[in-house]
Amino acid sequence: MSALLIIAAMTLVALYLGMRARRGHDMNLEQWAVGGRSFGTAFVFLLMAGEIYTTFTFLGGSGFAYGKGAPVYYILAYGTLAYILSYWMLPPVWRFAKQHRLVSQPHFFARKYQSPALGVLVACVGVLALVPYLVLQLKGLGIIVTTASYGAISSTAAVWIGAAVVTAYVIVSGVRGCAWNSVVKDTMILAIAVFLGIYLPIHHYGSLSEMFRAIDAAKPGFLTFPARGQSVTWFQSTVLLTALGFFMWPHTFMSVYTAKNERIFRRNAMILPLYQLILLFVFFCGFAAVLKVPGLKGSDIDLSLFRLALQTFDPWFVGVIGAAGVLTALVPGSMILTTASTLLANDVYRGALSTSADDAQVARLARIFVPVIALVAVGFTLKGGDTIVALLLMGYNFVTQLFPAMVCSLSARNRVTKQGAFCGIVAGVLVVTVTTLTHVSVAQLIPFAPDAFKDINIGFLALFVNVIVLAVVSMVTQPRTHVDHEHAQAH
Repeated sequence: MSALLIIAAMTLVALYLGMRARRGHDMNLEQWAVGGRSFGTAFVFLLMAGEIYTTFTFLGGSGFAYGKGAPVYYILAYGTLAYILSYWMLPPVWRFAKQHRLVSQPHFFARKYQSPALGVLVACVGVLALVPYLVLQLKGLGIIVTTASYGAISSTAAVWIGAAVVTAYVIVSGVRGCAWNSVVKDTMILAIAVFLGIYLPIHHYGSLSEMFRAIDAAKPGFLTFPARGQSVTWFQSTVLLTALGFFMWPHTFMSVYTAKNERIFRRNAMILPLYQLILLFVFFCGFAAVLKVPGLKGSDIDLSLFRLALQTFDPWFVGVIGAAGVLTALVPGSMILTTASTLLANDVYRGALSTSADDAQVARLARIFVPVIALVAVGFTLKGGDTIVALLLMGYNFVTQLFPAMVCSLSARNRVTKQGAFCGIVAGVLVVTVTTLTHVSVAQLIPFAPDAFKDINIGFLALFVNVIVLAVVSMVTQPRTHVDHEHAQAH
C-alpha cells in the first residue's frame, strides 16, 4: 500500500508541475512548442538529457545488461558520440531557426531547401517514428506501476492514467510542462540510479569486482562481445548509426530551438558525456540481477531491476523506485506528444492542406491532436505485441535517414537539391521498411562477405542507399546557371 501511495503522489506532483509551468506565459504557438526560445543552460540540458533517461533506459538498459551482457555498452557510447557532434552541428541549426522563427523540424528542412513538399515528408517520417516511441514509454509505465505496486494497479489502468496525466499538462503547458518535470525526474533518477548501482552489487556480492568475478565464473564469456551476432562490428556500427540519428528525432531536434543563445550547446556538449556515465549504474543493477533473479527470458528481462528490488527492499522504497520510473515515462512521453501534435498541425495541416492557416489556428489544432495521438498510442500499447521493439528500431533507422540532407544543408554552398534530399529520404525509408518487415540481415543479403562485415547494422545499408540516391538525383537536378541558359539560347 505504501508503494502505491508514493507512486500516486509522484504522479500528482507531475500533473501539478506540468499545469503550473504555463503561469505568466501567453501560450501562443511559439511558447507552447519551443518555450518562447527563452530556456537557459539548465533547462536545455534537462530537455536534452531527459531524452536519455526514458523507460527504455531504466528498464531496457538494466534488462539488456541482464540478458545480453557486454553489448549493452552501446547505449553508453552512442549518446557521447552524438554530443561531440552536437558541439559543431547544433549552433548553426539554432541560428537558422531563430532567424526564421521556426517551431518544428520539418519547418527547418522546408525552409533550407525551399520545398514545402520536403517539409511534409519529414513530418510524416517524424510522426511514424514517434508513435512507437510513445508506445514504448506507456508500455514501460504499465510494467513499472504493476510491479512496484505489487499488482494493486493493473498495467492497463496504469497506461490509461499515465496517458491522461501527460495529455492534460501537454494541452495546457506544452514544452514548458516537460521542462519543469524534467528537473524533478532527473534529480530522482540521478539519486536512485547511483544508489542502486552501488548498493545492489555490494549487498548481494560484497563488491563490484566480486559481482563481475561471480558472473564470469557462472557464465563464461557473458561479459565479452560474442564472435558473431552482437559482435564488436555490430557494436561499432550500431553506435555510429544511432549517434547520427540521435538529434534527428523530432522532439530532440526541437529542444534545440528552446535555447536562448548558441553558447548553451557548446557548454552542454562538454557536460553531457559525463552525465552519460550514470547509465553505468543502471547497467550494474542489471548485472547484479543475473545470478540473483535467474531464468528471465524474452521481454521479461526488462523486469530484472524491479524483481531484484522486490527481493531486496521494503515496499516503501520499491514505491520510490517506481515513482522515479513513472517519471521516466511521463517526461519523454510529454515531449513526444508535444512534438507529434506540432508536426501534424504545423507541417502536415498547414504545410499541405491549408497554407493560409495562422499561428493561432495551428496552436489550437496542435492541442486538439494531443488527445488523438495519445489515444492511438494507448491503443497500440494495449493491443500490440513484441512488434513494438521492431517498430522502435525501425523508428531509429527512419529518423537517421534525415541526417545526410540535414548535414549537407549546413554547408556554405549546399550542392544537394530539394529533389535529391526528397528522393534520398524516400529511398532510405523504403529500405528500412523492407529490411525490418522481412527481418533480413547483412549476412543474408551478402552471404559471401567476410564475417566481420556480416554483423554490420542493417540500418547502414539504408543510409548508404540514401546517400547514393541523394548524390545522383542532386547531380541530375542541379539548377541551370545564367551562363548555361545563355549558352542554350545561342544554340
